[in-house]
Parts: sequence; structure tokens; C-alpha cells
Amino acid sequence: ALRASGGAQEGVAVPGRAVWTPSIAMISQFYILSLRGDTIITRDFRGDVVKGTAEIFFRKVKFWHGDAPPIFNLDGVSYIFVKKNGLYFVATTGQNVSPCAVVELLSKMSKVFKDFCGVLNEESIRKNFVLVYELLDEMVDFGHPQTTNTEHLKSCIHNEAVVVETPKAGGLNLPQWNPRTVPSNAVHRPVGATQNDSRNKKNEIFVDILERITVLMSSNGFVVNSAIDGSIQMKSYLMGNPELKLALNEDIQIKNQNLGGPHGGYGAVTLDDCNFHECVNLEDFSELRTLSFYPPDGEFAVMNYRITGDFRVPFRLNPFVEQQTPHKIEITIKVRADIPEQNYGGNVQVTCMLPKTTATVSNELGAVTGQSAEYLASDHKVVWNIKKFQGGTECVLKSRVTLSSPVSANANVRKDVGPVSMTFEIPMYNVSNLQVRYLRIAERHKSYNPCRWVRYVTQSSSYVCRF
Repeated sequence: ALRASGGAQEGVAVPGRAVWTPSIAMISQFYILSLRGDTIITRDFRGDVVKGTAEIFFRKVKFWHGDAPPIFNLDGVSYIFVKKNGLYFVATTGQNVSPCAVVELLSKMSKVFKDFCGVLNEESIRKNFVLVYELLDEMVDFGHPQTTNTEHLKSCIHNEAVVVETPKAGGLNLPQWNPRTVPSNAVHRPVGATQNDSRNKKNEIFVDILERITVLMSSNGFVVNSAIDGSIQMKSYLMGNPELKLALNEDIQIKNQNLGGPHGGYGAVTLDDCNFHECVNLEDFSELRTLSFYPPDGEFAVMNYRITGDFRVPFRLNPFVEQQTPHKIEITIKVRADIPEQNYGGNVQVTCMLPKTTATVSNELGAVTGQSAEYLASDHKVVWNIKKFQGGTECVLKSRVTLSSPVSANANVRKDVGPVSMTFEIPMYNVSNLQVRYLRIAERHKSYNPCRWVRYVTQSSSYVCRF
């Protein structure tokens, strides 16, 4: 197959045909940087951009006021980057290219590196640098993208991946795993060959139902605006690439679409809109809510969906501010976990903005263990961390704030306080009640019985409460 760089002679007219004009090159250089600025991977495709751009890029991003934009121009060179797992994936070009196309290319390239290395971090890139360079040469030629399809690349790649073990939690008295569960890092396996392929590979398939929720509340806990952005992610390690059938709730409905089957009543899942991966066959979706597909190699999204209707928010926030004296105010934040008692919120963080005239802050926490609160003077905010927030419980933070300048009696102190924002992750729980009824192989054989793992995760996208 002809590559974009050498498929034809540039600028030569062929008798009887229109003059072919070369397409604009996409990128000139590509490199992967660590958070310290170390150049781990570098490739100069065209040689039309000055050397040393990696150092220029890192210096500019490091000393940028706030977060650096993903696209910026410096001395005639455009720098386009994405940041994933503590790594900068950067492309440079001196030509007028589509920024969105380059951002998409960088995102797809990072996904390919993750598929072939198993896990995406600095150690895996360093240990698999030969594999990464081979992938890079197959994906981009002379600055032109060729393919970022994991399935297509698998037949072109001959280097084996070095498996990087994820660090084990030390000093934690973890319970023994239930035989019906596996740790979350079990999915961090390369899709291609590895150097320790002597052990038998398991036939496994992993399904993740990920939901990111956006919620805006008023001070009394009333939900002003809410939305769910969900995705069914899948990663297959099945031999022979068999056809799969994935069944969802029988009462799923899509707004403004008349699907067959049982119509949703109370408690039904109603999607505002959804889209499916190109490999999915929707022939049985209208009647049976079943998706049929041959899973491609690597991680992919079977289905993306969005819900904006009313749903039960997992956490209720009730902030309250009281002015005690012109120089002192007291802020009380109550958080209640409206999730089942067997579930919990992990790595919960609540932040509250304070007045710029704040001098000192004294925080008082409740009796729940695993909590900490501190005042960040440079950002004028209180950060409250809760390691494990059990369902059905309530946590309270009281912050006594001393101001450097008095607040007048007529002034509304609420204008200078807040909002309260929250980040969290809830394992094995989803807000929308979208469920996987079953995951089967279309043509089953007695000798072929793969392991199927399903995980539900709810994360906060933007969770804000106003005073």
C-alpha cells in the first residue's frame, strides 16, 4: 500500500488527469514528556521545525498562569498536546493544520500505546520504548496519520510487550478477594504478545459501565440541573474473536424514538440520546434491547449515552454560613450519602471557596474516621477529604473563618463564600439503573466458556452546590 508521503510524485502533472496537489502535512514532531520534563519518546517526521521544541514546550507549560491551553503558538510553531496519566503527548507543526484533528490523533495514539503496553504510565513507556517506536512508525508517516486501529496494527507489530506490574498497596490489611471478583488491574494486560507468554492466557472479557454525573444544587439541597454522561466500555481477550450478544434493561427507552418491546413505566431507564460503536449490529435492539458485535482488539466504547431527566443524586450537600461578628463567620457543610448502605464513595473531596480577606481558618470535623481538612491560603479555599464515605451516613465540617477586614452589616456575606464543589468515585453503583442483563457468545461450544467481568463505576464530572 502506498504511504501518504511517497505514494506519488509531488507537483507532477499527468497527461489526461487533473494536477494532483499535495495535502497539508499534519504534524512535524511528536514526543512524550514526563511531568518532570524528561523526553521519553521523540520523533521528528519532517525536519521543518527547529530542534529543542520539547524544552521550549515544557518551560512554557510549567510557568503558564493556571492550566495551559491544549493548543498554543510560539514563534511560528504550533504546540498541540494532551495530558494523560502523568504524561504529555505533544505534536508540533509549522503549518496551518486542524487543531481538533491533531488532538484526536494524539488521543487515539495514547489509547493505542495503552492497548499494546497494558497500562499507560512512565514506567511502561520506558520499558516498552522499542514497541512504542514501532507503533509510532506504523501510525504516522512523514507527519501523515496512517491508522490508529488496534486491530489493524496488531498484524504489523512484531515486538513483544514487557508487562509492567501495577504497584501493590503496602501496609493495608485487605480482605481476601471473593472468587467471583478480580482486582481492577486485571484488565491492564497488553493486547499483543508479551515476553512471558509461557503461561496460559485466560479467555476473558471485561465490561465497564462508567457514568459521570453533573449536578448543580441550591443551598437547601434542591437539584437545579443534573445530567448523566454514560459509557459502556469493553476490553476483550477472547481467542478466535467470536460474536457476542450484550443484553440491557428490557424497559430502556430513547426520547423521541418509538422502540418496540415493553414500554417503560415507573423506574424505567429513559435515554436522551445514545450512539454505538461501528461494530455493533442493532438488528435486535428495538425489540429485545440486545446488541450483537464482534469485539475488536483493545479497549472500545460499545455505547455512549446521555440522561438529563430526574434521578436520585448520590450525595446531598447542605452548606450554611453565619456571620458571628464583623470579623468572624462560621461555615457549616453537611454531606449525606444517599446511596445504599453496602456501597460507599471513595476518595471524596469537598472544596469551598472562602473570602479573599480570610486571615485564619479553624476546621472542626465530625466523629467519622478517615477525614482531614485544611485551608489553602494561596487558592482561598478549604479542602475536605474523606477516604471512605459509607452509604446512608452523614458527615459535617465546621469552618470558623477570621477575616482581615470587617464585613459591613448590610453586606451579604454569602456573595463572598462558595460555591461548594465535590469529587468522588462510587464503585459497583450506577445512578441511571442501566444494567447488563447478560453477556453471551452467540454460538456456544462446551469447550469454550470464557470469564466475563462486569463493573459499575459512578464518578463526579461537575458536582456543585451554591450558597
